[in-house]
Amino acid sequence: MQLSVFEIVMLVCFGAAWPISIHKSWHSRTSAGKSVGFLAIVFLGYVAGVVHKLLYHLDPVIWLYALNGGMVFTDLLLWFRNRRFDRRRSVAVERQRTGE
Repeated sequence: MQLSVFEIVMLVCFGAAWPISIHKSWHSRTSAGKSVGFLAIVFLGYVAGVVHKLLYHLDPVIWLYALNGGMVFTDLLLWFRNRRFDRRRSVAVERQRTGE
């Protein structure tokens, strides 16, 4: 089994950013500044990496793809949660503005 050091470094570097993004998403409680399309594309890329590892070159690096994919999926779920918060705030502001 031959592991690619460069693949591992790439996945570790990319993966280091996701906990920060998740933390920001959790605490900001807004979807502003995040792109659901971007998150979906990145998630799809990690899924493709896992599928490739399963079909063609099974090695321990699959866990890095899975971990990163899980973090992106978490951030994606938080985007939907935060969008719901944004909508509720918007409704509350509109009600206050109209005096309802």
